[in-house]
This record gives sequence, C-alpha cells and structure tokens, in this order.
Amino acid sequence: MDTTREVEVVVAGAGQAGLAAAHHLRRSGFEPDRDFVVLDHSPGPGGAWQFRWSSLTYGKVHGMHALPGMELTDADPARPSAEVISDYFDRYERAFDLRVRRPVDVRAVREGPGGRLLVETSDGVWSTRALINATGTWDRPFWPRYPGQETFRGRQLHTARYAGPEEFAGRRVVVVGGGASGTQHLLELAPYAAATTWVTRRPPVFREGPFDEYAGRAAVALVEERVRQGLPPRSVVSVTGLPLNDAIRQGIEDGVLDRRPMFDRITPDGVEWDGGGHVDADVILWATGFRAAIDHLAPLRLRGPGGGIRMEGTHAAADPRIHLVGYGPSASTIGANRAGRAAVRDIRRLLEREPAAA
Repeated sequence: MDTTREVEVVVAGAGQAGLAAAHHLRRSGFEPDRDFVVLDHSPGPGGAWQFRWSSLTYGKVHGMHALPGMELTDADPARPSAEVISDYFDRYERAFDLRVRRPVDVRAVREGPGGRLLVETSDGVWSTRALINATGTWDRPFWPRYPGQETFRGRQLHTARYAGPEEFAGRRVVVVGGGASGTQHLLELAPYAAATTWVTRRPPVFREGPFDEYAGRAAVALVEERVRQGLPPRSVVSVTGLPLNDAIRQGIEDGVLDRRPMFDRITPDGVEWDGGGHVDADVILWATGFRAAIDHLAPLRLRGPGGGIRMEGTHAAADPRIHLVGYGPSASTIGANRAGRAAVRDIRRLLEREPAAA
C-alpha cells in the first residue's frame, strides 16, 4: 500500500532556523499538516540547545536572538541554557500551532515523479514541491585526525559529549579549538583540573568593543562568499573573533587562556610538537566544531567540486526547490531568522510560478 503523503513544503529540523521558517510559512497562509509539515529527529523541543551541558547557563550564551513573533523574556541567567531555550521553543511551537512531528529521522531526499521531491523518513515518505532543510550541525561533530591518536591511553571526547567540568577533577586536560566552546570549556575546567593546556591551529582573535550591525553584516558576507563558490561553509563565529569580556580577560591574566600552537602528534600519555616539547594529558577535549548535517541530500548530487553546496541566497544554485537555512551565513541565530523568512518568500514565488503536477 502506498503510504506517501503530499504537502507543498517539508521543513526538516525544528531548531531556530526550522521554527523561523515554519512561522513564516504560517504567516504566508500555509496550513500545518495540510500545506506543510515540520519533521524533527530530536526527542523534544529545543533543537541542539537541549543537548548542551548543564553548566552552560543562559547568562553565558553568546548572541541568542529571539524567534520571530515572540520574545524570550525574563529568562533566569543562572538557569541552564538547555532548559531555558527548550522551554521557550516549546512555548513557541504551541503558540503558533506548528505541530512539529518528532522524533522523525529524515533519511534521504530523492527526485520524485512530476517534479516533486520524495523525503524518506523513519515515519514514511513525504512528497513535496519544496524542502526547507534546517538540520543544523549538532549531529556531525568534527574530529580532526592526528598521528598517534589511536595510541592515546587517556580519554578523548568532543564538545558534543561534554557534560560539565566536574568529571575532569584532578585530570590533566588538553583543550583543542579556538572558538567560543573551547574558551568556555577552559574557563570552566581550570578550577577542577590538575592542569589545562590550550592548543589551536590559528592564533585566537579577540574582539574589542560591541559587535554592531555593520560588523555582523561584514562577517556574514565572508561566509556567504564561500557558499556562493560551493565551498564548505565556515561558521559566522569563526570570522567574528571572540568577544573580549571580563571572563576572557581574567582567563588571559590567570594564564588559563595561554594558547599554544597545534601539536604534531599524540602519544600514549599526551601530545608533542616537532620542535620539541611534550605535555602529559589524561584527557583530550576536542572543541573543534561541527559540519553541516546534509548527508540525506546526497541522492540529489548537490555538492560541487569544492566540497560544499553552491548557494544562491538560501537555495541550492542547482535546485531552487532546496533551501538550506541555518547553513553557512545563516548558522547564527539571527541569521537563521532572516534565512527562514527569505526561504519562504522564494518558495511562495516558486510555487506560484510552477503549478502543482496533476
């Protein structure tokens, strides 16, 4: 029996970008379940935020912007961000009646009959005229590979599995990565660990002063240029630098944020450099970021020779039916909101221009 269900638009993912897109679909007259469906593989509302470590309180969150149409107000800065934002997303879904279906895994997107797309999921197949892909990055932690990695006798983990600093009490920890997560881990770990060492591929850039709209647009433009060329996107944060706040200043003064260049190999009991030098370690914590979770789009052959998907605005240059939001320049929370609105605007034009197949 054919269990394929038809809608105009499938939204894959219910994080910031997916919910923003769903909101704009509703505002444009699309009805949930009849015209569009939101599929999310997570167990509950909150996107990737629901998996963040408990010591990342809301007051430590860098650059969280409200979803369109509902402000996040009166949040306790001492409460875990996972709880604050999951509760907020839950209220948002109910307030706008977005009817998110979860847990549903999107497994593959293929070409279907009549110019439609077939979205294969753990809950059956959806036939759609357009796809808003908002699957984010949390499910694809990036693990660099270094010589000797398999010989290390200690523990290795990624930010995605970091649960808090207490478990590292009395341990010698090497933190790899120059982004916000790496510095947050170091500042948290220092009072507990026996010793910490910070290594990064490039010297960290600390940003003085406010991050205004002009600076934000300039940073987004740099990431946008990469996706226009079909290159794998870098995060917006990677080009903005790290905010030089009081906690960062104190970490620099205390020597916690004393960066060393990237090591050349991993040994059974630590890491070492070609020019000499060895650091003993019990734990290597890889705060090395994430990659876009877009393997389910592989059947559409959208990746170019540069390794990424070449983009025009929010849609794939090779297929205007496929919109990627929360990807590349729209990976920040404010960028995700804008991308959701832009994607819905383009999809309305596409569907008006191309009548549905009989």
